[in-house]
Amino acid sequence: MTAIRLLLVDDDPLVRAGLSFMMGGADDIEIVGEAADGGEVEELVDRTRPDVVLMDIRMPTVDGLTATERLRARQDAPQVVVLTTFHADEQVLRALRVGAAGFVLKDTPPTEILAAVRRVAAGDPVLSPTVTRQLMRHAVGTAADTRRARARARMAVLNDREREVAVAVGRGLANAEIATGLYMSVATVKTHVSRVLAKLDLNNRVQIALLAYDAGLLEEEEHEGH
Repeated sequence: MTAIRLLLVDDDPLVRAGLSFMMGGADDIEIVGEAADGGEVEELVDRTRPDVVLMDIRMPTVDGLTATERLRARQDAPQVVVLTTFHADEQVLRALRVGAAGFVLKDTPPTEILAAVRRVAAGDPVLSPTVTRQLMRHAVGTAADTRRARARARMAVLNDREREVAVAVGRGLANAEIATGLYMSVATVKTHVSRVLAKLDLNNRVQIALLAYDAGLLEEEEHEGH
């Protein structure tokens, strides 16, 4: 089995040391580099070719949001998991919108951080349904009406089946759960997810979830009794 190549980015050397000790002990994870600021990330990514970047949000020179946005704009970009001390911080939402695959709290148990890295490396988001709903509620702000209109216009390019899959992704369901609920194979779900990502020009499932929420589709599902 090929080890997951992991890059650690945090301005606190003690945090980096702790993460390196914890993650480096796993047989399937290889720490390929460390950075103390977001400004170092792109050069390190070019040099070390990580699969996943574990990225602190708050750093003094170039923050994790900016570094994530720069990375996700590149071809063959690594997946990014943001590190935070807050459950529903506005910067976390912004990081997810620009392409982070999820987030973990700094006080998360080591086994869960390891699981998060493995999930992201496998192409799955790191947001439980509970955390997803919390973030979605937090996303509602003064620009909600404008954002909803834009989101609905973007979602209009999807056909009915793709829309159903997008809503299911927004509810935090895994592919197998979506397959059961919509009576299709897991392979078909994956195909629909890929088409949704391509049509909407999105990076990952988290962005599908945020867009579905912005468009009001998750509220419609709740009103219909789902």
